[in-house]
Amino acid sequence: MTAASTDGSVAGSPLDGSPLISVAELAAALDSGHPPVLLDIRWQLGGPPGAREFAAGHLPGAHYVDLDRELASPPGAAGRHPLPDPEVFGAALRRAGVSADRPVVVYDAGPATSAARAWWLLHWSGHPDVRVLDGGLAAWRAAGLPESTEQPAAEDGDFKPAPGQLPTLDARQAAELARTGLLLDARAGERYRGEAEPIDPRAGHIPGAVSAPTTENLAADGRFLPAATLAERFRTLGVGKGEVGVYCGSGVTAAHELLALRVAGFGAALYPGSWSEWSGNPDNPVATGHLPG
Repeated sequence: MTAASTDGSVAGSPLDGSPLISVAELAAALDSGHPPVLLDIRWQLGGPPGAREFAAGHLPGAHYVDLDRELASPPGAAGRHPLPDPEVFGAALRRAGVSADRPVVVYDAGPATSAARAWWLLHWSGHPDVRVLDGGLAAWRAAGLPESTEQPAAEDGDFKPAPGQLPTLDARQAAELARTGLLLDARAGERYRGEAEPIDPRAGHIPGAVSAPTTENLAADGRFLPAATLAERFRTLGVGKGEVGVYCGSGVTAAHELLALRVAGFGAALYPGSWSEWSGNPDNPVATGHLPG
């Protein structure tokens, strides 16, 4: 495991303070003399390109960042969304105006499943001030706030990624953590149980992993549940008793779980290769059904 400890509170880490920002807080920040950088991270597996949706309407001043091309390396043996090349990632951020001393707010269509990927990557690469718009574009629209179709010009930020500031796991470490600590599987329950697998080579889960679907982090309106409610959920799953890791299909929605854990006051490590890497190696064992006990 690399970087910091992954058990208990994350107080004293670069993630101090809430990782979320409300619509009202963001609107006030944008009206201030020092607005944050806005990054639009709309993406969905098998869905229309986020750039097309961005062009049809986005938060004023936002820049679109492509998850597949700029927040991940090309798919391969390391999974469908390996961690990005720091040079490619950094260049995309600088074009969007990201600088080391300027706050960043990331958002997506609503549930933060892709925005959380950008949130995690920015902290992993050393940016100290990144938050996720709670409820995303859906919450912004529900508040009746303005949108824009203007394509922003490239900016000249100065942020240079320094990867490794948050903990990660490789396949061996993930398997070990499933035996000795707690490894959470953030995918839908039917994928964990092996009842369905729409995209990866094999169905099931890493032996010993515990099912913790990201959908259970959210209220019906797409906003995160209160911190106390999330903390109780994660304690029930075993968080707080030792080291914790998280994986999903390709390392995207696992970042959403990490964001929810952070809201609840916990830290955890990401397995970037996730199930797409694990299931692609025929030597890796696969479990199905519910975790015994």
